[in-house]
Amino acid sequence: MGKEIHTELGRIHVSEDVIATMAGLATTECYGIVGMAGSRLKDGIAELLGRENLAKGVEVRLEDDDVEIDLHVVVGYGTRISEIGKNVTGKVRYVIETYTGLHVRGVHIHVDGVKVGMPGR
Repeated sequence: MGKEIHTELGRIHVSEDVIATMAGLATTECYGIVGMAGSRLKDGIAELLGRENLAKGVEVRLEDDDVEIDLHVVVGYGTRISEIGKNVTGKVRYVIETYTGLHVRGVHIHVDGVKVGMPGR
């Protein structure tokens, strides 16, 4: 799947995986985010993904020129989740809209874990 963007110079195809990777990178650059969480839970603890697997903690839904993004994250203990949410939402929206031209209809953040001893960056 993905999205085909038409420009005066031709067409560009952007896959959902590219959008997911961009969103994952933007998310991990935000204060308070320890990393992206995988879909597997081990003993009730979210799997922390490495930088090469950032897209696995992101779900992307495309409809026309709109995109909706779900982010599964691990935050640092002692950080304000509401502030992290605002920062991540703003940064992901900015990155995706700026680099793809798509409209971000929504960014949904799922805090799947808390890492003790690593507040922020």
